[in-house]
Amino acid sequence: METTQTLQMRFVTQAGTRVTISLDNPKDDLTEAEVTAAMDQIIAKNIFSTSGGDLVAKDSAQIIDRTVNVLYEA
Repeated sequence: METTQTLQMRFVTQAGTRVTISLDNPKDDLTEAEVTAAMDQIIAKNIFSTSGGDLVAKDSAQIIDRTVNVLYEA
């Protein structure tokens, strides 16, 4: 059994669409304050280009836990 985690940060673009940035294996003690600060930095630095324009606002953030049970593997 393998368990993985993914941090998903969702932003709103200039066009009003939503864009998700995902990062694998976030640190275990990640806090809401750290995530929102990172999201603010991403918006301020304007480092990602999207078809909807610049990222202008935070929408949400979540950590997804995923467990895989391999039943057969050759």
